Amino acid sequence: MPRDTTASMIASPGPDDDALLARYAAGDAVAARQLLERLAPRILRLARRLLQDPVEAEDVTQEAMLRLWQIAPRWQAGGAQPATWLHRVAVNLATDRLRRRRGVGLDEIAEPDDPDPGVVEGMMQTDRLRALDEALAMLPDRQRVAVVLRHLEGMTNPEIAATMGIGVEAVESLTARGKRRLAQLLQGRRDDLGYDR
Repeated sequence: MPRDTTASMIASPGPDDDALLARYAAGDAVAARQLLERLAPRILRLARRLLQDPVEAEDVTQEAMLRLWQIAPRWQAGGAQPATWLHRVAVNLATDRLRRRRGVGLDEIAEPDDPDPGVVEGMMQTDRLRALDEALAMLPDRQRVAVVLRHLEGMTNPEIAATMGIGVEAVESLTARGKRRLAQLLQGRRDDLGYDR
């Protein structure tokens, strides 16, 4: 599984995802590696945010990529982008896992990994991320997915709508309600987390 690094978030030059998927379907292993390096880190980051469990996030990423490989021979270029399709599959897989978890208390869910623990600033950043993850976990599933895709993954509302299988207006509503709820949940923790106001 590729490492989740900042470098992986930079757009990769070269053929687009449709072309790489078609080349993979024709047996090109290099195209498969390029597509994996381009898409898997994004899916892993999304799954970590949604599941807050690095092992489960890796499982979801692997399963989503496997499904992409399986559909490659039947892929219709010009429709949905492979990245959008893959995000939708990952969201569905993560949602299924979250539904199976129902009834598990927040205290029983493992804290997310911090790949680069640092000194004081690193500790504060870790606390902020943990607080955000805890608050995200308290949102209803669809709000959490919409907020993560929009504000943490940087997807546009139409991309989110395609990923979630809903309309753009529903995405806007979900993200607005999710943001308001996050603000309420984090309101009393501003001083704790080192924010000036």
